[in-house]
Amino acid sequence: MIKSIYLENFYSFEQKVELNLQADNYTKKFPDNIFKENIIKTAVIYGPNNTGKTAIIDGANIIKKILLNKEVLIKFNIFTNKNICKFGLNFIINKKNYNYEFWINTNNSVPYEKLTIKNNNSENIIFLKDNIKKKYKSEDKKLEKILPMASLDNILIYTINTDNFPILKQAKKTLTTIAQKIEIIDMNNITNSKTLEILKSKNHLIKKVVSFIKNADLYLEDYYYDEFVFFDNKFINNKSLNQATLDQIKLVSVYKGIKVPSIIFDSVGTKKIVALASYIIEALEDGKILFIDELDSSLHYKLTRAILSMFNNVLNKKAQLICTIHDTDLLDCQKMFRKEQIWFTDKDKNGAKLYSLKDFSYSETGIRDTTNIFEKYNKGLLGAIPKPELISTLLEEEENEDS
Repeated sequence: MIKSIYLENFYSFEQKVELNLQADNYTKKFPDNIFKENIIKTAVIYGPNNTGKTAIIDGANIIKKILLNKEVLIKFNIFTNKNICKFGLNFIINKKNYNYEFWINTNNSVPYEKLTIKNNNSENIIFLKDNIKKKYKSEDKKLEKILPMASLDNILIYTINTDNFPILKQAKKTLTTIAQKIEIIDMNNITNSKTLEILKSKNHLIKKVVSFIKNADLYLEDYYYDEFVFFDNKFINNKSLNQATLDQIKLVSVYKGIKVPSIIFDSVGTKKIVALASYIIEALEDGKILFIDELDSSLHYKLTRAILSMFNNVLNKKAQLICTIHDTDLLDCQKMFRKEQIWFTDKDKNGAKLYSLKDFSYSETGIRDTTNIFEKYNKGLLGAIPKPELISTLLEEEENEDS
């Protein structure tokens, strides 16, 4: 599970921002919303368009891809002359607390990298490669000697033969393990490929995935993949279709006992439910970490709330959900969230920023755990709220017509 993630000089963020997922020790409300490791299970991020919400998701995706040795495109902050992006990930694997940092410059080189294990108040450096300050350190002295000669073209686990260094081999296993647990989902571009594969392969998750789909759509009686289904021409022309299209057609929805091709008859919302179902069930079963951009896109607010509640539930022992969201009905500390689970992005003349509801004290804002957060947010007391004056466009048009 992830304890925190930080970004600097990335997208709209010039200064360092940190999404801290550690629970507030002083808050006793909603204990089911946190793991025994004192980490929150879900976090929601609000804010106006173009203030950095998606950048948080994209930053997590960059970290995932770098750790899995996949090609990335780094988007530096365009308003500064800084030539280095900084990324950090604090996480727990096998009850050990790791902190990993790496920097990437405009030449796609990695001049700085550090991996540590934290034990109580102490920190053990697995390796430190700082080509800027010429500092190199490792528990393995043999590894420490060659760090100055290591290539800057990639992170260490892919530039040094890990078979020669057991400590680095274990580090590679740890870092790739956490990366493989991270799933990045954009609700505006989500496909049903994962759900389709589960239904086709008769995966052990199939019953739970189908149950999720049926329960999320009030009128859907059943949903399945039928390899031999053949719809007559009143529904679709089955001739001259490629395999990918045939697979989509073989996804069957049942309404009032009538079998129909899902691809034609299901709404946009239902199709997104189908696509999302496999990610959610797999995450809860296997302890994955979902980063979802615009979770509430095309979903009813009660369904979005229900999904968040699945992750906040006491039965969830290992899965996390971090998402951007617009639905202010979910700004709820009375029945749903702890204050540290609600985050905001905003932008001013000094740039974009990220902050949590827990950063607002009662003395400053009057916010308690029982406060109506939506009311405070709508009044602009928490920032991160757009102030569109679109009516001015009509007034300008009227003035132009009169002149």
